[in-house]
Amino acid sequence: MNLLDRYIAKQYLINVVALTVILFSFVVVIDASLNIDEFLQRANALAQQNGQDAPGALRKWLVTMLLIADFWWPKLLQLYSFLIGMILVGAMGFTFSQLSRHREFIAMMAAGIGLHRVMKPIVVVAGCFMLVQIVNTEILLPHVAPLLVRDHDDIGSRTLGSSSVPLTLDGSGRLFRAANFDADTGNMDGVYILERDENGKATRAITATSAHYRDGGWDLSDGEARARGTATPQPGVPIERVESSLDPNTLRMNRYESYAQSLSFAQVSQMLARPTLTDPGKRARYARIKWGRFAIIVSSMLALIISMPYFITREPRNMVVQSIKCAPIAIIALIGGVLGASASIPGLPPAIGVFIPVMILSVVAVAQSSAIRT
Repeated sequence: MNLLDRYIAKQYLINVVALTVILFSFVVVIDASLNIDEFLQRANALAQQNGQDAPGALRKWLVTMLLIADFWWPKLLQLYSFLIGMILVGAMGFTFSQLSRHREFIAMMAAGIGLHRVMKPIVVVAGCFMLVQIVNTEILLPHVAPLLVRDHDDIGSRTLGSSSVPLTLDGSGRLFRAANFDADTGNMDGVYILERDENGKATRAITATSAHYRDGGWDLSDGEARARGTATPQPGVPIERVESSLDPNTLRMNRYESYAQSLSFAQVSQMLARPTLTDPGKRARYARIKWGRFAIIVSSMLALIISMPYFITREPRNMVVQSIKCAPIAIIALIGGVLGASASIPGLPPAIGVFIPVMILSVVAVAQSSAIRT
């Protein structure tokens, strides 16, 4: 980069970081102030577990601050994924407003530099933040996924806990039920599996004391299968394994809707590669999760390019007015990318449907950047 590129990139980077810190601080402070009673109660409970009946005020508030930090640091990674597109557009607006206010666009044109030139450092810096977004979604979020589904009742907890599994359909038409499912280890206890024919009639019932998922199937402990639908009761037959697409990640996603978005590209690809996953609805959902994250990244970059011409002007203008003009366009572009990545389009495979907004925004981005008067 030459001197001009480094100057603009530095200003843009400072604005992106400042806007990120401000928004994150605002969210955390508002949540902490609204739920301070829950944090204080949990701090008292932790102190009592350590043998202190009445912790001092300083220790109590210190533990409370640590609980707030423990509760929110993984959620900030998730918040980054949600807000980075808006942050990049907002920081671009602040950067170009500063350049326009100081008449630096005029100085550039006087030096024979076209205004299209200022787009380069902005796109490069934004691309670096999108690379961070990819690292965030593919490496960081999958590792902290259990911490992302906590609510304020789970303050201080670092586990998903256990719960029962109601009758749940897998990709082969079986019905699974379990008295207890440990979401941290992925093991089930008190397992009951009902196999059915193509008409939905029960053909076999399988029971087991526990089950552990491995290589596309459940390994059963003390498993026993009994035929159903016969005139006379049939003796139980030992069974050690049941192949099924219903894995621990699916059970976690059934319990926590937001858990699915925390899976990495490789994890979702492994789920789609299983031949036992025959449910078309689940396959389409996993495919949208797999490809939608990349569609959102590209849509955010295109929304940034679409928004730039509102602030790159030959003569100084009222940037408040320009921001008002830009805001609805940028919001529609950003939201359109998110909705396109999550909503199904009839007649189109999910891997193509999630990129429909990208195709539309690409045309708009070319038209907008070509309309810059320089």
